Amino acid sequence: MSWLVLGGSGFVGSAVLQALRSAGIDARSIPAPRLTTSAGTPEALLDAALGTDTTALAAAIEGHDVVVNAAGLATPSAAGGKDLLGANALLPAVLARAASAGGARRLVHLSSAAVQGRAPVLDETDTVQPFSAYSRSKALGEQALDLTAVREPALSVVTVRATSVQGTGRPTTAALARLARSPLASVASPGTAPSPITSVETLAELVLALGRYEGPVPARVLQPWEGLTVRTVLEAAGGHPRALPPALCRAAVTGGYALSSLLRGRLDGHVRRVELMWFGQDQVPGWAVDQGLAPGARIREVLAEAHAAGTGDAVAART
Repeated sequence: MSWLVLGGSGFVGSAVLQALRSAGIDARSIPAPRLTTSAGTPEALLDAALGTDTTALAAAIEGHDVVVNAAGLATPSAAGGKDLLGANALLPAVLARAASAGGARRLVHLSSAAVQGRAPVLDETDTVQPFSAYSRSKALGEQALDLTAVREPALSVVTVRATSVQGTGRPTTAALARLARSPLASVASPGTAPSPITSVETLAELVLALGRYEGPVPARVLQPWEGLTVRTVLEAAGGHPRALPPALCRAAVTGGYALSSLLRGRLDGHVRRVELMWFGQDQVPGWAVDQGLAPGARIREVLAEAHAAGTGDAVAART
């Protein structure tokens, strides 16, 4: 079995390549084509994909059984624009056409659980509730890919909804560790709400399992929960979070979103991060758990390493 990874030089893509090569799988990476679009609906994106020349991309895919789309713009605070839509919304549909033409067996597309926004429970349905330009672009990418998959019945297509993915050396993980050690570290009492924070290693292992799976796969697979609560996330990162009254936290979040709406949503991403720190987000076990394909949890080790690295940097700075 031969695999091709788009975006293999990125944070997630490099982890996928490492997992594949550790498993003895022949894998190579190519950069994703640069696409731009102003299409803002799944139907318009499908039309744009059908009008895109995929000859070169299909030629690069030939001879590969599984194609992984780990490319895109991972910029949750982005203001939107043609580049964001091209990378996150148009590319999946274009890649599906190219993968089908190139004779691939399966396409594994990496999306984000952010497409479901503030939903009380993350799931694997096609329901989306995007709340930012980034989450809208990812939601449109899923929807355009669904339409394209109908036109390419020979290609098995699965979208992975990754949750809040952390990894050693990732700036967002280092920032989380700094937050955990700061006076701002806090949770809505009692702090037992599940947190959707997961590790890049488990995401890579899930991608590996989906590509290898011999039977039919669902349209969407949610990255399984790794077992941490909002309190234990901060504790694993070296923190001692305070427990705040839930009513106070909810009022602060409501006020934050109200202020953001006055600023045309520019604070939505920041408010959402605070909301997740306090309240977390529940999720269904999902297909991977039901099939016994859920990877082992590794997020505690990742957060502990981030804490150790941050502590070491602080000591070095003082000396």
